[in-house]
Amino acid sequence: MYPLLFKIGSVPVHTYGVLVAIGFLSSLVLASWLCKRDGINPEHILDLGFICILSGFIGARLLFVLTRWEYFAQDPASIFRVWEGGLVFFGGPLAATPFAIWYLRVKKIPIWKMMDACFPGVALAHMFGRFGCLSAGCCYGKPTGSDFGIRLYSDLVDAKLRGIPLHPTQLYEATSLFILVCALVWVHLHRKFEGEVAIIYFMAYPIIRSIIEIFRGDEIRGFVIDGILSTSQFISILVFIAGAITLSARLKKVNASRAVA
Repeated sequence: MYPLLFKIGSVPVHTYGVLVAIGFLSSLVLASWLCKRDGINPEHILDLGFICILSGFIGARLLFVLTRWEYFAQDPASIFRVWEGGLVFFGGPLAATPFAIWYLRVKKIPIWKMMDACFPGVALAHMFGRFGCLSAGCCYGKPTGSDFGIRLYSDLVDAKLRGIPLHPTQLYEATSLFILVCALVWVHLHRKFEGEVAIIYFMAYPIIRSIIEIFRGDEIRGFVIDGILSTSQFISILVFIAGAITLSARLKKVNASRAVA
């Protein structure tokens, strides 16, 4: 855990912010490369990236607020104190996707083709974000009950869990996301129809997240059923089902088009 990278005078530069910035820039580079392969002008990536990161940040914050509504209802002003922390990743892509589709329609860019080029980058940015979580000490795991684990001392960690071996859930997810990035790029290079990469992302990540949640120890993330079904697991189920339905509809449309051709 290394929350403060360095200072510029009296201004602190946090490791989390630097890693998020690196992740964002890396995602733009990857998306631009995939766009070029698909014959899409990569200049659109910068505008789309700005729209997505802004709407995604707002969505991630709103979902966090909803999971802790009783707390924020008592102090509404704290909703805007984002520097105190509090984001739920799923709120990001769920909020950003509609805005991205709107932008692509306005610019008359093939939606599925662009989404296929962007989602490997989304997973890549998320991977760097999880390393940021490790540096900050958030999104931590449950006690391992053995010498295996990572010891955290951050104020973001529940007091009773500080200094004892915890599951390194940040590393679990970062590793899983790296594998997902590689898999999505491979699928992109060999895909059989437009939209395949994006749909696989929306079906694969919920599985990853649901498994990681089993080892999470931070109660702040919220539960739909206390101690059994976390908010992220519940959303994962809905997203996976939506992805499966979309995949079925997409395959039917693609097969119908091929039959006519």
